Amino acid sequence: MTEHHTPSPPSETVTERPDATFSSSDAASADDPRRDRAGHGRVLGGVAIAIALLLSGGVYYLGQQQEKQNAASMAQMKGELAALQQQYQQDKTAWQAALAQQKQWQDSTTSQLNGVTRESSELSQKLAALSNHDTSTWLLAQADFLVKLAGRKLWSDKDVLTAGALLKSADGSLADMNDPSLLELRRAIANDISALASVGQVDFDGIILRVNQLTDQVDNLRLADNTQDDDAPMDETDGELSATLSEWRQNLSKSWHNFMSDFITIRRRDSNAEPLLAPNQDFYLRENIRARLLTAAQAVPRHQNETFKQSLEAVSTWVRAYFDTSDPGTKAFLEQVDSLSQQPVSLDVPTTLQSQPLLEKLMQTRVRNLLAQSPAQQQEG
Repeated sequence: MTEHHTPSPPSETVTERPDATFSSSDAASADDPRRDRAGHGRVLGGVAIAIALLLSGGVYYLGQQQEKQNAASMAQMKGELAALQQQYQQDKTAWQAALAQQKQWQDSTTSQLNGVTRESSELSQKLAALSNHDTSTWLLAQADFLVKLAGRKLWSDKDVLTAGALLKSADGSLADMNDPSLLELRRAIANDISALASVGQVDFDGIILRVNQLTDQVDNLRLADNTQDDDAPMDETDGELSATLSEWRQNLSKSWHNFMSDFITIRRRDSNAEPLLAPNQDFYLRENIRARLLTAAQAVPRHQNETFKQSLEAVSTWVRAYFDTSDPGTKAFLEQVDSLSQQPVSLDVPTTLQSQPLLEKLMQTRVRNLLAQSPAQQQEG
């Protein structure tokens, strides 16, 4: 162990005895502990360096892959962010448009509400001013309405009684006003009432009832018997047979004439002959008479005097032509028809009312002008 060998030159060791060189190195390293530790350290260092290089390369590769993934994720997030920003801008624009439209509607509604409120306030003020001005204005308007209604009843319905009652009510409203300036108007209303009182009254309802009663009596009328002849037959020989035997020739002649009179009938028609009516036409004749009576009844409330008279004249003509005028029922029927035909169903009513233009003028000057004034002007008045 204490012996030291001189190392051979490297060229010789490599060329001539390579085995000896390694052997000596191994031996030297085996013999020298420091050399053994130094070689072992170099190996460990190399392994550490290799591991470090491998780890560095792996870390670098992983870092590159992670960077690529982060870049792709960042690009995707940027795209989504851009889409969200675009959607946000669109939503913001739509919201702003809706907000502007809502504001426009709100402004319009507010303007309309203010206008309605203003009109309502003005109307309330006018009504309050009108109520506070004078209650006689309402009485005047009531009188004007009653007079106009009286004219409508008079000219449309020919109702003289109702028109007169309405005029009296209008005069009562004017009397409650206690206004001396209305004397001329009240005098005109009094003249209108007097003019209506002078109109002849006609019982239209009674006329209609009488016509309806005639309609119910049509079935009771007796038809004329056209088979009977008042004229004597051409042979005036007495038809009775004699009981004397010696008059057998006369009895034979009478029997022959009686037989011939039943077999062949000869009548004289020198005068106007009554029209013949077939038995099956009896129903139609009576229905036509009822229709004429119905037309007459409908003409009464319409005040159609000509229609009323023509219908009754037609009924009278048909009854005299086809029914037995000697029958008491027929005579009474014809008397009622003739009496009704002389009854007028129209009224000669005044065409105008004196009070209407006067009331219209007062309404124009007092009521309508008062409504047209502003509240300030009404308070000043």
